[in-house]
Amino acid sequence: MRILVTGGAGFLGSHLCERLLSEGHDVLCVDNFFTGRKRNIAHLMSNPYFEVMRHDVTFPLYVEVDQIYNLACPASPVHYQHDPVQTTKTSVHGAINMLGLAKRLGARIFQASTSEVYGDPEVHPQSEGYWGKVNPIGIRSCYDEGKRCAETLFFDYYRQHNLSIKVARIFNTYGPRMHPNDGRVVSNFVVQALRGENITIYGEGQQTRSFCYVDDLIEGFVRLMNAPEDLTGPVNLGNPNEFTIRELAERVIELTGSSSTLIFKPLPEDDPKQRQPDISLAKDRLKWSPTIELDEGLTKTISYFDELLKIADLD
Repeated sequence: MRILVTGGAGFLGSHLCERLLSEGHDVLCVDNFFTGRKRNIAHLMSNPYFEVMRHDVTFPLYVEVDQIYNLACPASPVHYQHDPVQTTKTSVHGAINMLGLAKRLGARIFQASTSEVYGDPEVHPQSEGYWGKVNPIGIRSCYDEGKRCAETLFFDYYRQHNLSIKVARIFNTYGPRMHPNDGRVVSNFVVQALRGENITIYGEGQQTRSFCYVDDLIEGFVRLMNAPEDLTGPVNLGNPNEFTIRELAERVIELTGSSSTLIFKPLPEDDPKQRQPDISLAKDRLKWSPTIELDEGLTKTISYFDELLKIADLD
């Protein structure tokens, strides 16, 4: 098939492009390179079935494809808070433009949504039926509410125009090609540990997260996209094994052999206290569950960042 991946030069997008090419598809990678990086897709450029287009999804796009994966949006607080208005536009206008394209083509479209739609949850673990507890006017709202609005648009296009949609809610994902300066906890800890710097923990480090290795997540993407028509989602995709932030930091120090020590700073505004997916739906309908344990995934991630620190400036 001819498959469009928006945000295709980003962390998740580049892995998805690689997977789709390995299956013999013709892949069009669209990215404005705000957080996406050419380094992430350089190894794919020689593939005759891979094409790159610099484009911002807040503007309409006119191409001919069979499927659309809409991943375009900065996903870390450092990046999405840099220009919060543009972040909301990317989620909302980007969804409108990609849905319009899918409608014109009669193409199936996949939305990379997020566990952030659950906000700071009062239900634990979070299932797809939980509506969330989100601050609509906080510093994280551009991302949280932008993604919530995108989901609304997807389901209204499904109901109003009978569009074939798939919506995945992504929980914390990590692995090679994460942006080294994205402020996310895994990349932060690994880079700090490899440099021998103090590891920064916000709050007391007792807030929890569930970490899914990127290869597991991409497998979930592909299974959901190709699942029967009636499974629109939303479907939680993430690893239900829960760890405190402090536990993660201690694992990273151990696996890197670093001399780093832990330092503690105030918790950022609206930072969720806990986050764990209920993946019952994905297990039942997609026969999907993560297979890569945290230590194995961290070892691969550490190896990637260790090489990156040796060969390139991280800015």
